[in-house]
Amino acid sequence: MRFALDDLSADVPAEQVDEARSFYNSRPAGRGPSTLEELRDMRARRSGPSPADPPAIEEMVEAAGARVPVRIFTPTDGRARGVYLDIHGGGFYMDSAARDDARNRELADALHIAVVSVDYRLAPEHPWPAAPDDCEAAALWLVGHADARFGSSRLAIGGRSAGATLALATLQFGTYDLSAQTPAGRRIADEYFIQAYVGHVEDRTTPDISPVYGDLHGLPPALLVVGCNDVLLEDNFAMAGRLSATGNDVELRIYPESPHGFTGHPTAMARTALTGIDSWLLERLAQP
Repeated sequence: MRFALDDLSADVPAEQVDEARSFYNSRPAGRGPSTLEELRDMRARRSGPSPADPPAIEEMVEAAGARVPVRIFTPTDGRARGVYLDIHGGGFYMDSAARDDARNRELADALHIAVVSVDYRLAPEHPWPAAPDDCEAAALWLVGHADARFGSSRLAIGGRSAGATLALATLQFGTYDLSAQTPAGRRIADEYFIQAYVGHVEDRTTPDISPVYGDLHGLPPALLVVGCNDVLLEDNFAMAGRLSATGNDVELRIYPESPHGFTGHPTAMARTALTGIDSWLLERLAQP
């Protein structure tokens, strides 16, 4: 694993750094809901997702005795060279798979891959282990059906924020300790999303909740993308270190002047990071 600071810091043009700094300095600080009432209000006021053209195919897939809704994109031109399982973000209690429709349609067409996005159940109505159970069911369905359905058994998995916690391959600014044991874990310990998702669990070091404590041997190559101003930066260092220590191929990319969730913001920095993710993913799926 690369751990020299020059390697960890993503190489971006100075003008992108200046633009990002200006964007975030002028942007009001946000916060997540702190009660169930605030969460419901925020959900009600949330704007709808951007549509995709052609739109997603909506299906219910079944594996391990569970039925899970997914949204499927296939390339409009040609056969899929691989399949990417996308897990959306939102703190385990917000958003849906449809929120990523525009991005996933672009991925499918630009990389000539199939993209399957999981509409996992949300907390607090469905606390842990509902979300990881749903994601596992979707992954198992792909393992059993990807070749026949999409013409390829080359699989990748990834997500943003809460979605990265639920995936360990192509990762973006995940939170990997929900037990308040690590520095980053302690920093977010009082956030409402923790209570909503795992407030009923006594031991939150179980790997299904906090992946940093899991057995990480034998995992596929992983890319971790995070901003240098992300409250969870230290969690990404910790996860990268653990992945590397157990012999996995892992790359950590840190983007300057960028907070949590930066790849979803309208900046050149975000576009550069997303382009880098696309290139990394394509390179792995195209390997013989």
